[in-house]
Amino acid sequence: METTSVDQALFSCHILAIPYPGRGHINPLMNLCKLIATTSKPNHLLQVSFIVTEEWFSLLKSEQKPDNIKFRTIPNVIPSEKDRSKDLLGFVEAVYTKMEAPIDSILDGLPKPNVILADSLLPWAVGIGERRNIPVASFWTMSATVFSILRHHQLLLANGHFEANLAEQGEELVNYIPGITPICVKDLPPVFHCKYREMLHLILEVVSKLVNKAQYALFTTIEPLESQVIEALQAEIPVPIFTAGPTIPYLDTEFKTNQPCPNYLSWLDDQPKDSVLYISQGSFLSVSNTQLDEIIAGVHSSGVRTFWVARETSSLLTDGIRKRGIVVPWCDQLRVLCHPSVGGFWSHCGWNSTKEGAFAGVPFLTFPIVADQFTNSKQIVEDWKIGWRVSKGSENLVKRDEIALLVRSFMDLDSYHGREMRKRAMGIRKIFQEAIEGGAIQGNINKFIQDISRGPRQ
Repeated sequence: METTSVDQALFSCHILAIPYPGRGHINPLMNLCKLIATTSKPNHLLQVSFIVTEEWFSLLKSEQKPDNIKFRTIPNVIPSEKDRSKDLLGFVEAVYTKMEAPIDSILDGLPKPNVILADSLLPWAVGIGERRNIPVASFWTMSATVFSILRHHQLLLANGHFEANLAEQGEELVNYIPGITPICVKDLPPVFHCKYREMLHLILEVVSKLVNKAQYALFTTIEPLESQVIEALQAEIPVPIFTAGPTIPYLDTEFKTNQPCPNYLSWLDDQPKDSVLYISQGSFLSVSNTQLDEIIAGVHSSGVRTFWVARETSSLLTDGIRKRGIVVPWCDQLRVLCHPSVGGFWSHCGWNSTKEGAFAGVPFLTFPIVADQFTNSKQIVEDWKIGWRVSKGSENLVKRDEIALLVRSFMDLDSYHGREMRKRAMGIRKIFQEAIEGGAIQGNINKFIQDISRGPRQ
């Protein structure tokens, strides 16, 4: 655990941040905390206590962050991050039942926080806040659109789309959720219709706690991207809603320009503008080996330059792409997406990756796998019109010949559809820049800090 040389009692605003223990949740909360921490002023000292397990602290302790963000650790009371995908439901149950007590104990040794800023997937955080009379700000790491779909699950039930049969109802339109453009049943979060359905009651509990028990709701989005959804939610729920921005590491990109250039960026420097397809299937839950073989063969056959991120299949990929690409086990994704030579993003469509690609102004090939990714893919392709789907056939498999044709067409910079899609992608990039540089995001954060600094809401 880190220590501080400044007496915490001197801080006029103390935030206790509790992320859900997963990379896709820790990163956005840390990015938000960095923005909050930089708001601290001499006459308004602000401290963030960021709680993680000892395992996660070992992974994060070298990360650059403001001095007024301090890690606080709890024992490894949940399964290791390395084993999470082997038993997802067991991992979730451990998070729901094992983390509350040690985090509650940490509070005994800290000055009383002004607010508990907790991931929405940790509903017990509301209980800690109630027992200790501390306001809770619920931090939603998926899109506002996904939250609204879950919030209106009773409408899905009333219209026969709750636990729907995809083979029979997948193409049916859901056009009755306030603020959401029509969406096919197959693009709803799969907790409504797949093997993860046993998690549905947990997710609905999370949504209920946010609406009925939390004092604040923070959404990781910018309002222009989901304005109709945000407006509908503001009219429906009593919780003050703050759009906290994309919560991606855009501040870090400026800082890292003074650091040594990684080899993969040097490789990108040697490629023509917009010529490289960046391929990443996320940090958790990937495709089958059969599908991966088809993707590798198809992309290689397309002749397109590729930049792959792959942790466990590097040798297979290296053999498959030969001299027209590069394979790395990890990269600074936002820096890569913002590089001038990157002209497309093959993505699983996790919400963080979706925001990073949109921020960079890069068009997408969407290949969702699980969770909110199907809904995010729909937003990319149908709402923002900055991507194409990698459509799966009757065997739920995309064949190499289809992939080769799609990738070649997608990366054709001279095609009319390609040019128009890239124009729209740059338009989305401009929306992000205006929200960041125009002060809308910082304004929302300032309002949130001012509100929590005044004391508990009545």
